[in-house]
Amino acid sequence: MKVTRKERVGWYFYDWANSAFSTTVITVFIGPYLTSITSAAADAQGMVHILGVPVFHGSYFAYIISLSVILQVLVLPYIGALADYSGRKKLLLGIFAYLGAFATMAMYFLHGSNFLFGGFLFLVANLSFGASVVVYNSYLSDIAEPGERDSVSSMGWAIGYIGGGIVLALNLLLFTYAPELKIATEMAVRISLCSAGIWWAIFTLVPLLILRTYRPLRTLPEGEHYMSAGSRQLIKTFRELKNYPQAFLLLVAYLFYNDGVQSVITLSAVFGKQELGLGMTSLTQSILMVQFVAFLGSLLFNYMAKLYTTKRTILFSLVVWTICVVYAYAFLKTEFQFFILAAVIALVLGGSQALSRSIFSQLIPKGKEAEYFSLYEVSEKGTSWMGPLLFGLALQITQSYRTAIFSLIIFFVIGFVLLLKVNIKKGIAEASIEGQ
Repeated sequence: MKVTRKERVGWYFYDWANSAFSTTVITVFIGPYLTSITSAAADAQGMVHILGVPVFHGSYFAYIISLSVILQVLVLPYIGALADYSGRKKLLLGIFAYLGAFATMAMYFLHGSNFLFGGFLFLVANLSFGASVVVYNSYLSDIAEPGERDSVSSMGWAIGYIGGGIVLALNLLLFTYAPELKIATEMAVRISLCSAGIWWAIFTLVPLLILRTYRPLRTLPEGEHYMSAGSRQLIKTFRELKNYPQAFLLLVAYLFYNDGVQSVITLSAVFGKQELGLGMTSLTQSILMVQFVAFLGSLLFNYMAKLYTTKRTILFSLVVWTICVVYAYAFLKTEFQFFILAAVIALVLGGSQALSRSIFSQLIPKGKEAEYFSLYEVSEKGTSWMGPLLFGLALQITQSYRTAIFSLIIFFVIGFVLLLKVNIKKGIAEASIEGQ
C-alpha cells in the first residue's frame, strides 16, 4: 500500500496528543506536586513509611518513576507480541492511549497527603503511555522507507513539542490569572494535570481516524496465545539480538544515554523548586520555552545529520548533555541561569531522541518492529528507571540535589563510549540479510 501524506500527518498527531502528558505531567507538575503531597505525609525526619520501609519524601517521586519503568520491562514485550501478531495496532494504540489519558484526568482528585494514590495514578498513566508509544513507534516502518525515517521521525518529535507547548502555555495563563480568578495554586496544578489527560484523549482521535490497519507480516503459531507468545518472543528476541550485534549495541548505548536524558527532563522541575527555590510559574515558563526551542532543535539536528551523519550528530549532543550536567552541579545558582541552561538542553533534546529512534528502526528486521520497539521503549519517551533510582539514592544518602543531579553524568559518558562503537552501515546490512 502506498503511504499518503495524510497518513503521516495522522501519525504525527499522536506525538502532538501524548506530548501533553510528557510535558505538563512528567516534566513540570507531577514531580514537585507529588513531592509536596509526600512531604505533607512525612514524619519529623522527612520520611514516609511504605510497607515498613522508610523513604525520604524527596526521593519518593524518583522511586515511583523507576517502578513504573520496571513494570514496563515486564509488560511491554507482551504488547509488542500482540501488536506484531494480531494486526490490531490501531486498536491497541487507542486502548492504551485512553487508559493513560483517563488516569491522568483522575489526577485532578489528588490532594492533601494521599501520596500513595498519586503514585498509583502515575504508575497506570506512565505504563499506558509507554505501551501506546511502543505501538506508535512500530508504525514508523510502515509509513516511511529507511531513507525517509530521519525526517519523518524528527518531524514527529518536532510536532510533539509544539503540541505539548500549547498545553503548557494554556496552563501558564491559568497560573498567571489564578489570583484574579480566585483559584488556589493547588487547584491550578490539579486543573493543569487534568488538562493534559483531556488533550491526550481528544487528539488521539486523529491518528485513530486516519491511520490504516496494516496486515501483520507474522501469524501466531498454532497452539499459542498472545501471553505465551509474548513470553516466548521476549526470550527469542534476546536470543536473536546476537544476530544483530549493532542493533544490540545501539540498544544498550541508548539505554544508558537516554536514561540520563529522561532523568534530567523528569527531575529538572524538582531540582529547580527544591534547590533553587523557583516557583511553579517560573518552572512552567522555562519548560514552555524548552518546547518551542526543542521544535527548532529537532529540525536543526535533522539538518546536521544530513551534513555530518546521524551517529556523529547524536555523539555531539551527548557531549553537550555532559557539559550541562556539570554546569548544573557546579555553577547553576540563579533563575536566569536556569533558563539559559534549559535553552541549551532544548536544542539537543529532540534531536538526540528522534535520530536515535530513526537509526534503531533501520537496524531491526522487517515485520518485528513492535517486538524490538518494546525493548527500545523501556528507556524511551516513557522515562527511565536507572537514572531516577540513582538520583533518589544519592539524594536520600546525601540530601543534596546537586550531588544527585551530578550522579547522572555517568549515563552520558557510558552511552557516548558505547555509541562510538556502533557501525551503522554494518547494522543495516545485518538487519537486511536476517529480515529476508
